[in-house]
Amino acid sequence: MSAPRIYLAGPEVFLPDAIAMGARKAAMCATYGLAGVFPLDAQLGLAGLPKAEAARRISEANEGLMRSCDALIANLTPFRGVSMDSGTAFEVGFMRALGRPVLGYTNVMDDFKARALIYRSAPPPLPEFDCADMEVEDFDGAENLMIEVAIRNCGGSVVRTAVPPGEVMRDLAGFEACLVQAARVLKAGGFP
Repeated sequence: MSAPRIYLAGPEVFLPDAIAMGARKAAMCATYGLAGVFPLDAQLGLAGLPKAEAARRISEANEGLMRSCDALIANLTPFRGVSMDSGTAFEVGFMRALGRPVLGYTNVMDDFKARALIYRSAPPPLPEFDCADMEVEDFDGAENLMIEVAIRNCGGSVVRTAVPPGEVMRDLAGFEACLVQAARVLKAGGFP
């Protein structure tokens, strides 16, 4: 029987050493009897393509990789703002829509609301896409309630890890805690 395949979602694809990080995560998966599948595993030939065509091929390749996986582990660490990477959020929803277990971790301890309020306290001008009179979601979650509930409904919990400064996108302690959850969820035959 082949090892369950885990799609490794997160903003690590933007690191200068993204391929090495994907290999590191895949090696950690193997220690738990799981096969890690990194978004850059598709090895697409994109040179010379128009941007729109390159984007289409990346999107379709990643959707194909997700369809080939049994579960997903997402790095929910805030990326370029208050929230998780938007592409990662799409991938969480995509896998949940396929009925596959999703698990997640973040390398920041603050709740979503605390991060949003810090953002709002920045000196003016506050960007137009967030106004002081708009409600800030407050469910004590690390991320938007849709992400948190999706993970809890799969039998997991969002792992929050405090990491050393400068390691927020590289520390894998939370990822490893998710691997433990993934092994448990998949051995039980999926999510509740």
